[in-house]
Amino acid sequence: MIVTTAGRSDNAMINFATQVANDLNVAYFPRNKKSIPMLQLEYNEDILVIGKVRFEWYQIGQENPIFFHPNSAAFRAKRWYAGEIEPFLQATGLKTGMRFLDCTLGLGSDSIIASLATGDNGRVTGIEENRFLAYLVQTGLKMWKMENEKTQNAMQRIEVIQGNHLDILIKLPNNSYDVVYFDPMFEKKIEESSGIKSIRRVVHYEDIQEYAITEAKRVANKRVVLKDQWQSERFQQHGFKTIKRKTAKFHYGFWEKI
Repeated sequence: MIVTTAGRSDNAMINFATQVANDLNVAYFPRNKKSIPMLQLEYNEDILVIGKVRFEWYQIGQENPIFFHPNSAAFRAKRWYAGEIEPFLQATGLKTGMRFLDCTLGLGSDSIIASLATGDNGRVTGIEENRFLAYLVQTGLKMWKMENEKTQNAMQRIEVIQGNHLDILIKLPNNSYDVVYFDPMFEKKIEESSGIKSIRRVVHYEDIQEYAITEAKRVANKRVVLKDQWQSERFQQHGFKTIKRKTAKFHYGFWEKI
């Protein structure tokens, strides 16, 4: 990967892009009015474009970039503010002040809702294995401007950790989070947002190991929650109680510490 700026940029943006390249330990190259396909052809690398509003990751061979966007979280938040039921919060049982660990962060939609529910005194941590996606989401959560200040504050509270969730779970103390959450890519694709479709190209598809579930149960003070496609066998395999929803294409399952 190489880093460059958007088509029109000033010295401040160039300095910012240079800092991003340093953070990622990759090269920065001036844009010099070249198109993204031209840069890819010249350097044979993915391109991370640093703009004023967002970062865009252009992969070789892909027309549409990957970028952070609050995605469905903004709509879910509005419905939750209006008093509508949020199935994710029903499954997790999150309340003000609780600690939530998202082992499969992706674009962070569920972690945003978790941060809203746990509030200023809560703690929300998300784990993402792909280091470039983790960086995009980490910076996006801090930089994205939301109309609702409460939602923006919730986004900025989220801590992003880059790494393998099992490696991280093993190192955590017993009962260090109230809820540990898994939302793996479904075994069978369902209708998805454009954002989720784009990150399918970069997320890790390794199945959840039995040992990861065992470690999650040790780390969780209250619940381990799994979101999966409605026909998935993971719920039964890992001993989760399934919350079935008649019209939903995915269900939640949970294991509760007694």
